Formats: sequence, structure tokens, C-alpha cells
Amino acid sequence: MKLSKRTLLKLKNKNKKLKPEKYKQLKREALRGQIKGTLERPRLSVYRSNENIYAQIIDDTNSKTLLACSTLDRSMKLYIANGRTCDASRLIGEKLAELSLKKNIKKIVFDRGPYLYHGRIKALADGARAGGLQF
Repeated sequence: MKLSKRTLLKLKNKNKKLKPEKYKQLKREALRGQIKGTLERPRLSVYRSNENIYAQIIDDTNSKTLLACSTLDRSMKLYIANGRTCDASRLIGEKLAELSLKKNIKKIVFDRGPYLYHGRIKALADGARAGGLQF
């Protein structure tokens, strides 16, 4: 079930019994219907928690994760003291771009998920662009 943003807001305002988890799921499905990753242009999916940030490059046609990088990786722990800063997100973006260029992935589709393109999400995208990825 793919719903537009306007429909989601109407549902949220009309139906007070709509649980937050259900609303998040509807929002995620609406966004996921628009963004698809192929082998030529895989999807860069971002997950942000309060403590860390995770990024994956995914081929949706084969349902395979091609690359993954996060602030919990041992190689990244040397450079960052805290995983919840914009500097850490930028480093993750640059590291992911470096790994993807080794696998000959240059063009991607950016999937920010349910998060706004601001702060740590934007820093990760800027780091990936600085590393050589094209969105």
C-alpha cells in the first residue's frame, strides 16, 4: 500500500487511533515505492540511531547488500571518539565512497529513509559526494 504524503497526514490527523509504529510503516512504504536501486545504480540506505549511524549500498533487483559501513566498525573507531557527530557521519560517507569506488560503483540513488535531509544525514551525503560518488 503506497500512500502520498498528503494522505499520510490526513490519516494521522483523522484517525487518532493510528499507532506511531503503523504511521512510520506507512511512511516508509510510501517512500520505498519511489526509490529503487539497480545493479547499475544501487541504493545508499541510511539508518541513524541516537548513538551511531549506519549506511549500506543495496542492489534491490537481486536483494543483495553490496557494501556496508558504520561508526561501529573497528577501522572507524580509530578516527572518531563519538558516533553521534556530523564529523563522524562525514567520515562514514567518505569511507563508503572509497569502498564503493574499489568495487566500480560510481552512481547511486540516495535513500534517506524517514529522516530529514539535515544534520548527520546531510553530512554523510556530503562526505559520499566528496569521496567521488554521484547522486
